[in-house]
Formats: sequence, C-alpha cells, structure tokens
Amino acid sequence: MDKRFTDIIQLIKQSRTNAIRAVNAELINLYWNVGEYVSTKLEKSEWGESVVADLANYIKYKEPEIKGFSDKNIWRMKQFYETYKDFPKLSALVREISWTHNLAIFSRCKTSEEREFYLKITKEENYSSRELERQISASLFEQKIIGNEKLSAVLRVFNQDISTTFKDSYVFDFLNLPENHNESELQRGLVKQMKNKQWAPDAPGGNGQKLKNITFN
Repeated sequence: MDKRFTDIIQLIKQSRTNAIRAVNAELINLYWNVGEYVSTKLEKSEWGESVVADLANYIKYKEPEIKGFSDKNIWRMKQFYETYKDFPKLSALVREISWTHNLAIFSRCKTSEEREFYLKITKEENYSSRELERQISASLFEQKIIGNEKLSAVLRVFNQDISTTFKDSYVFDFLNLPENHNESELQRGLVKQMKNKQWAPDAPGGNGQKLKNITFN
C-alpha cells in the first residue's frame, strides 16, 4: 500500500468507528426509553403483563423491518432500565458498550459494584462479547476484590478493534442490515440512521420521544 495515503485510511476508519459508536449509543438510549416506558406502565397498572406480547406483535405487524423487539427482548429492556435507573453513574457507562455486552453484565452480575467493574473493564479493554462472558465465568471481579492487585496482562485483550466491539447483531438490526451485509451497506445504514433518528432520545436517562404513537384497542 502506498504509504502516502495511510493517514487518509486512518481518518476514514476513525470516522466510521465514531459513526458506529454514535449509532450504538442511540440504540442503547432507545432500549432504555422503551424499558422505562414499559416499566412505568406496568408499575401504574396501566398495562398487564400480556400487553408486552401485544406490543411486540404490534411492532412486528406495523413495522416488519424493525428487528430486536420481541417480547423477550422488551422484557430485557425493562430489566435493563430498572437495573440502572437509580445509578446515574452506571447509566452513563452503559451507553458506551454494545447491547450484547450489556445483556451479559446486567443479567449475570449480582451487585452494582460488580456491574460497574465489568462496564469499565469492557470499555477500557475493548472486550469482545465472548471475552467478557469468559471473564465473568472466570469470576474476574471476585479475583480482583480478593487479590486486590492489578489485572494481569494475560487477562487483557490487545488490539481489539473497537468497531468490532460495537458490531453486534442488535446494531445491525437497528440499521436494517441483512445478515451478510458488506461495508457499503453498513455505511449506507449508518448515514440513513444519522439522518433519520426515529424514537430519538434526549440525554442519557432523558425523556425523549417514547413510542407516543403506539396504541392498543
């Protein structure tokens, strides 16, 4: 490769990484707002539990191209919101990792301290979702607390491409990309999403647009 152009390649890669990170944050904000909406409806007894399945079917019927809103995943969004709603410091961190990473952390960790530990180390070390699962299974948090020592270099994941960290199936679904998409399709999806922010939230934990147009007969 002509070395004269390597700086341009790096600029392109950095811009694409920034775009993927922005889309991921938008997706996490959306899931947070949906989780808050559902949690509030259930808490006030405005909805019964069966309405979540109705919601999933409604979205599938009205917007069949929108993926990631099965009743199971909507319940996860509710759990996600309820796990972090009283921890503003952690609710900011969750926007910085992918939904797949978040699922592993809030579904497997028992305390806010453990969740904070894995949120931070996932971001700092750019863990893949598989590596994160492995470290949780290996009780890295407990080892850290008991040993009270710095993380071994062996446990670190070097040269992990951050764009790969954010490229999980939920981001692809959010962008309406086919399973076997190419880079040009990814780029078009990113551009489209940045131009057309449906269900766009406000700042983390804010009250952005929250499914205002969804009604049930």
